[in-house]
Amino acid sequence: MKVFCSRANPTTGSVEWLEEDEHYDYHQEIARSSYADMLHDKDRNIKYYQGIRAAVSRVKDRGHKALVLDIGTGTGLLSMMALTAGADFCYAIEVFKPMAEAAVKIVEKNGFSDKIKVINKHSTEVTIGPDGDMPCRANILITELFDTELIGEGALPSYEHAHRHLVQENCEAVPHRATVYAQLVESRRMWSWNKLFPVHVKTSLGEQVIVPPLELEKCPGAPSVCDIQLNQVSSADFSVLSEVLPMFSVDFSKQVSSSAACHSRQFEPLASGQAQVVLSWWDIEMDPEGKIRCTMAPFWAQSDPKELQWRDHWMQCVYFLPQEETVVRGSACCLVAHHDDYCVWYSLQSTSPDENGRVHQMRPVCDCQAHLLWNRPRFGEINDQDRTDQYAQALRTVMTPGSICLCVSDGSLLSVLAHHLGAEQVFTIESSAASHKLMKRIFNANHLEDKINIIKKRPELLTSADLEGKKVSLLVGEPFFTTSLLPWHNLYFWYVRTTLDQHLGPGAVVMPQAASLHAVIVEFRRALDFQESKEAEPHPLWEYPCRSLSEPQQILTFDFQQPVPQQPMCAEGSMKLRRPGRSHGAVLWMEYHLTPDSTVSTGLLNPAEDKGDCCWNPHCKQAVYFLSTTLDPRVPLDAPQSVSYAVEFHPHTGDVTMEFRLADTLD
Repeated sequence: MKVFCSRANPTTGSVEWLEEDEHYDYHQEIARSSYADMLHDKDRNIKYYQGIRAAVSRVKDRGHKALVLDIGTGTGLLSMMALTAGADFCYAIEVFKPMAEAAVKIVEKNGFSDKIKVINKHSTEVTIGPDGDMPCRANILITELFDTELIGEGALPSYEHAHRHLVQENCEAVPHRATVYAQLVESRRMWSWNKLFPVHVKTSLGEQVIVPPLELEKCPGAPSVCDIQLNQVSSADFSVLSEVLPMFSVDFSKQVSSSAACHSRQFEPLASGQAQVVLSWWDIEMDPEGKIRCTMAPFWAQSDPKELQWRDHWMQCVYFLPQEETVVRGSACCLVAHHDDYCVWYSLQSTSPDENGRVHQMRPVCDCQAHLLWNRPRFGEINDQDRTDQYAQALRTVMTPGSICLCVSDGSLLSVLAHHLGAEQVFTIESSAASHKLMKRIFNANHLEDKINIIKKRPELLTSADLEGKKVSLLVGEPFFTTSLLPWHNLYFWYVRTTLDQHLGPGAVVMPQAASLHAVIVEFRRALDFQESKEAEPHPLWEYPCRSLSEPQQILTFDFQQPVPQQPMCAEGSMKLRRPGRSHGAVLWMEYHLTPDSTVSTGLLNPAEDKGDCCWNPHCKQAVYFLSTTLDPRVPLDAPQSVSYAVEFHPHTGDVTMEFRLADTLD
């Protein structure tokens, strides 16, 4: 089986699709997914087994054989639980071929091959009958088709089809029921992930304000959910405006509908404020009585916070209202949850939908381009006034009255900063249609359409005519590119600087002047399930508390004043562990040296405290290279160890390859 896999190419700043043959190692893809966290979720597994055992008992008590349909079996774990609980036979459906093949091997190894049939199909393609995949309908339906949003993996249409075609009427279902909860809050921090705030720039002529275009202010935003570890958001970052409201439930033992619907809950605000954000989560009840319950509630909504379960495969949701609205304490409002077959979104009404007429149920669609170009962390980054001030101050030190400035970053406001700070002429390259349209709107809203020239070309296609025959004296970038996944992918700026060399005038300044790759060895606060990495993975570490065991160390330096070298850049060394703990992995990030006195970090923001607690840049993902825990004993204070590393930058591909190993495990 051949498939296409996407890979970021740092030399071109684009995502490329590579054809992989049947020998491609899918195990690495599976290992980097949520399977490990899901399989080692003890609370989930116990609750599922209790629910399955109870369902099998109810069927047996009625004098029937227990025939199980397991949709989305994955490794086959839930099917094996059903057999262990006394089921007579299981039909395990798995559409992803490598996973289905793994399930067959796992089932066989555990001695269940005679009672579990793995079917490598989508559940909607499964047939019933003497010559079909299943001889008859099942009377127990087991699924784990849920994501953080509950329905984002297609649970509703899968259940709808299963009840119509694959299971008996009034079958047992595990889980039996799901309930979605919501809480209305005011949060400037979370709202900054969805809207562009006015940006203030101090200039010699006074303060200038970059205002967002009207289209962006009115845009309802992207329909995709923002899923985060809500327990890591400080309570100081939001104000609660409502109680926790149960919005809607789905009974999985009965016919399920995937049609669009809305569910309203009237409430009286607990406080006056600006309604901006809906926090949401769900729970599942494994039995009809609701005694076996698995919840995703954050700590403040838990009946017993001590039982809070850490999960990475199911988190909590942040939804943004189409517009912020004023609510008054004690004055009744109505929160409405809308959903179609895959998405949930919310609106706030002054009265219930029945009194207010039909509620608009169309899924929100971004028409301003910003939500298509900028993800949620990028919105937060652009709205970070302190960060903007740092870039503005750096620009002041390199700007001259006659500066011809060229900006290279996707959808960046640097060009506006350069204009306000006195550049004679400003050009900005916006290669994509979305970034070109968005920046044009921002320039128009700020009456800069005749002051900043937008070049809709890839950098390597730039001509002297595009620059009106002028040489660039100041090349600037944040750098930020939408195709970047790992921290060093933004080194695309270096490749752009190289291809633009012919357009740079004598003594041209490049900002950032340089970049450096840094690393630190960490221990995560939460138990993680992983195997030793073959490559680094991107993670937003502000959501995953960890402590440093080593001091941060600079690994490689990249000089943007010079073109990309032809030869690889290599670094080898070791990092001494100065604190006791488990060396879970090496965290890597980039730092951009705007000027000799100004550096922007995409990783650690402050030196680690005495206990090693880390403060990470919340706008960026860091790279984590996981170490093998089997080789890492508890490090005693009197016997410090070290981690050795070998890192190489490959200029022809833009890749950074690496290996980190505990020093005492080297051959």
